[in-house]
Amino acid sequence: MTQTVPPKSLAAQAQRFGLRALTKVGGLPVMNRPEVRHRLERALYETSRQGFRLADAAASRRSFPTRAADGQPVRAAVTRPGRLFDLTPTQDQAMLRDAARELAEEVIRPAGAQADTDRAVPGTVRKAAAEMGLVLLGVPAELDGIAEERSAVATCLVLAELARGDMGIAAALMAPAAVAGALAAYGTAAQQATYLPAFTGDNPPSYAALALMEPQPLFDPLAPRTVGATRGGDLVLDGVKALVPGAESAELLIVSALVDGVPRLVIVEPATPGVTVEDDPAMGLRAARTGRVVMRDVVVPLANLLGNTEDHLDAVRRARLAWAAMACGTAQAVLDQLIPYVKERKAFGEAIGRRQAVAFTIADIAVELDALRLVTWKAAARLDHGLDAAPLIANARALTARHGAWIGSSAVQMLGGHGFVKEFDNERWFRDLRGAGLLEGALLA
Repeated sequence: MTQTVPPKSLAAQAQRFGLRALTKVGGLPVMNRPEVRHRLERALYETSRQGFRLADAAASRRSFPTRAADGQPVRAAVTRPGRLFDLTPTQDQAMLRDAARELAEEVIRPAGAQADTDRAVPGTVRKAAAEMGLVLLGVPAELDGIAEERSAVATCLVLAELARGDMGIAAALMAPAAVAGALAAYGTAAQQATYLPAFTGDNPPSYAALALMEPQPLFDPLAPRTVGATRGGDLVLDGVKALVPGAESAELLIVSALVDGVPRLVIVEPATPGVTVEDDPAMGLRAARTGRVVMRDVVVPLANLLGNTEDHLDAVRRARLAWAAMACGTAQAVLDQLIPYVKERKAFGEAIGRRQAVAFTIADIAVELDALRLVTWKAAARLDHGLDAAPLIANARALTARHGAWIGSSAVQMLGGHGFVKEFDNERWFRDLRGAGLLEGALLA
């Protein structure tokens, strides 16, 4: 049953979470680096000392002055494969997962219903996520991040736990992390020097997004209709991106476009002339406040091309995997709610869970969820080991599209009238699960 938590209570919960996160995050091996420990502890201390002030979440546009950089770009290390196939999280991954779970249970879940209604993430929730360092999850320590190595498994574990609290809030919180991760993974040394300091500094962007989706039927992310035409040393962009989280307040965008006949990623600052943003509300993911980015004769330097066409393909695959991980988290929340409900709900003198039709449906939900989770985690593990994960990612996306919405719909049906009203979270989870199998971008695993 959904309960609205007063802002003061929510802020107090977020502050208590910060004190516990300081202890948990402090145990990570990366914290042995003095510069990383000092930066994160300072952020945690300031947040816990001052508490979380309720403030408007909209961010002002910031500029990104171009900075020169010498040498090669910094990349996170590739995970070293073990001798045996094992999906057991490492100590680092387990600690990140546990911290994300606590954030989801104590801060995100209580705020989910109101965030869905308001189409906005409360400032207290953003503060709690920022002090956990989520935006730096894919940024190497050498670039002032917290990642010892690029780990799709760690990211999927965190995404699943956050989405177990609320998928819309999780998408909004992790959209800037996708941008920072893409800059770290695909950017040149100059691009990293120009843009990453904004994410690793004391005031990271609350709104930034990877924009792949477009508003046309049968959209193919590998053949976007957004086009980039070269003109001297510039690139002229024309096209429309849809369902971009936090588009109205985004401080930085990475969009996909067809350049010289091949799909590429392009860094776009929303303040660039020719960029306009329109509201684009969706059936689900309401807390992410999706918008539409319209680009007409938008001129950016050719230096804003991010990575190559293989990097674009990698981003698409990792985005699909990220949505599969989010579906795992929300589907787990559905199952967690259903099991005690069917045990307690009585009809005709007995618990409805004793009826075969109900019991079999619960079992089917658990089976499909485990199948989706196994495929998603295995795909992430192959990515981490530098192996081909394309078939598994395709399977994860198909399972998300086929079974995610079915799990949400079945839960609504089993809850009866309770599944149709906003008093219970399940109607929101159903809407969010429907979107997880459709969206192509905004997140990276």
